[in-house]
Amino acid sequence: MTSLFTPYTLRSLTIPNRIWMAPMCQYSAAPEGAAVGVPTDWHFTHLAARASGGTGLVITEATAVSPEGRISPYDLGIWNDTQVAAFRRITAFLKAQGTVPGIQLAHAGRKASTERTWVDRGRPIAPEEPYGWTPVGPSALPFDKASTPPVELTTDRIRDLVQEFADAAERALAAGFEVAEIHGAHGYLIHQFLSPHSNHRTDEYGGSFEGRTRFALEVVDAVRAVWPEELPLFFRVSATDWLTENPEDDREGWTADDTVRFAKELHARGVDLLDVSSGGNAPDARIVAGPGYQVPFAERVREETGMPVAAVGMITEPAQAEEIIASGKADAVLLARELLRNPYWARHAARELGGEVASPVQYHRS
Repeated sequence: MTSLFTPYTLRSLTIPNRIWMAPMCQYSAAPEGAAVGVPTDWHFTHLAARASGGTGLVITEATAVSPEGRISPYDLGIWNDTQVAAFRRITAFLKAQGTVPGIQLAHAGRKASTERTWVDRGRPIAPEEPYGWTPVGPSALPFDKASTPPVELTTDRIRDLVQEFADAAERALAAGFEVAEIHGAHGYLIHQFLSPHSNHRTDEYGGSFEGRTRFALEVVDAVRAVWPEELPLFFRVSATDWLTENPEDDREGWTADDTVRFAKELHARGVDLLDVSSGGNAPDARIVAGPGYQVPFAERVREETGMPVAAVGMITEPAQAEEIIASGKADAVLLARELLRNPYWARHAARELGGEVASPVQYHRS
């Protein structure tokens, strides 16, 4: 069997292969009324197609732990029982296909209250506009010149947010999810705390590495405390802000060295796998992108910490994915846009590499 199609076990959960679907925002939930944040038929179809296509783990899009934590008014949420009930239909179908259902728990922080990406390029929605609200952040620093300056979080509100993540994890379990991933990447709230580029606080949640990582570690502890011992917990990190890699940019940012140091802390606190991405916190950072461009960051974490990792970023070809797993650079690959182009990527990869994935019984012929 090829490495890509070898099952992978974390705690007591076995994922049937190493081809996993990365979270991808769909901006397709209702922006008002009782259905705010509730998954729709679109979400069901989007996720179910990749499950029937043979993907081993399907992770939902960034799912907000509170209304203010949505990126846009059209995001999914997991803060009430109506959302939980709607998710159960999706998780039940995924499990029936042999796919593990995962959820990404998120808070957008200062990048909240924006339009859908295909409407005015996802422009910020001002608080006084329909569906708009005032974002929050570790510091009162807007993401860019067009964004609404966020309200700096008080320590009391930070503690409330920690509890909101824990409450969301409990609801995710009730909704049938078997993997929970904490979103600490792409310039959203947890990443904003981690990086000196966006965190200018002088209290216990800012300043030093220990201060800037405090909120993230408190969230991890709170989620791990309610998430079952037998089920894995993931953390998505941006390995770098792509600031220190540019000799012409003298701004401070989160670095690959920070990620390795942070990964050791996460692993010690019960995080089972690091989902390694990059960028998103500085809109004008110079990112050096190419096929598999983020894989070296994942590989470094795995080599220097022994922590399981998943690699993501312009992984498109079966042979490329197989090499990443077979050579020990990562334990799994997370596909995003390639799975949008081809929901049956895993089946095509199995045919090309000589692997095997389960097929829906409806497709079987005697």
